[in-house]
Amino acid sequence: MQLPVNCNVRYYSNIKSEGARAQSTSAAGALNWKTLAVFTATGAGLLYYFREEKKRVEAARAKEARLARENTTYGKPKIGGPFSLIDQNGVLTTNEDFKGRYMLIYFGFTNCPDICPEELDKMAEVLDTVNSDPKIGNVITPIFITCDPQRDTVSEVKNYVKEFHKDLIGLTGSMEEIAKVAKAYRVYFSKPPKVAEGEDYLVDHSIFFYLMSPEGEFVDCYAKDHTAEHVSESVKNHIQDYINKGGKVSKELASRRSQSSS
Repeated sequence: MQLPVNCNVRYYSNIKSEGARAQSTSAAGALNWKTLAVFTATGAGLLYYFREEKKRVEAARAKEARLARENTTYGKPKIGGPFSLIDQNGVLTTNEDFKGRYMLIYFGFTNCPDICPEELDKMAEVLDTVNSDPKIGNVITPIFITCDPQRDTVSEVKNYVKEFHKDLIGLTGSMEEIAKVAKAYRVYFSKPPKVAEGEDYLVDHSIFFYLMSPEGEFVDCYAKDHTAEHVSESVKNHIQDYINKGGKVSKELASRRSQSSS
C-alpha cells in the first residue's frame, strides 16, 4: 500500500528501554543481595542476643536456686543457729546443751507489761499438755531469751521465769550476743534510742514461739493469735511424726544442765 506523500513515519527503537530494564534488573539484584545480607546479619544478631539472654536468665535462675538452698533446710526457712548465753543460775549455756530434745523458744523481756506474760503462760500450758501425753512425755525444753539484756540481769531473769513454769530456762548475755542469736532466729527487737540510766522503757519485738528439733533445726513457729490448743496439737503432731520416722528424743536434759538447775 502506498503512503500519502506528507505522511511522516516515526520509527522507535527498543534498545534504550531494554538497557533501562537491564539496569533496573541489575539494581534490583544488587538490592536483593543487600537486603539479604542485612537480613542475615540482623538475624544473626538477634540469634546471638537471644542466646546470651537465655544464658543470663538461666544463670540468674541458678543463682536464685542456690540462694534458696542456702537459706532453706529441708524445705523450711533457715532459722536458728548456735548460741552461747548465761542462764538464770549464772551458768554458761549453749545450744549443744539441748541437743536430743525439742526446744520451744520465746524472745521477750522481763519488764513487758502484758504480751510476754500472756505468751509465756500459753507456752506453759502447751508444755503441760504435751508432757501429759503418754505417747510423747517430757521431751521439750522451754526457753526464754531476753531481748533487753541491759536490764535483764541473771537475777532478774531468774525471778521472772520461775513465775511461769518450773522447767522454763531463762537466758541473757551481752547486747552483742543477744543481737547475734536474735538475727539467727530472725527476731526483730528495738528499744528507744538515748534512754537515760534508770529510765523506764518498752522493747518492741517479734512475738513468736519457735519449735526446734532435737538436732537444733527449725520445725515450726507460732504467732500470738495461735491458741494454746492449736500450738499443743501442732507440736504433738510434729513430735509424733518425728518419732514414727525413727527419731530419738531424750526425756532428760544433759547431765550438766540437770545439775546446774537443781
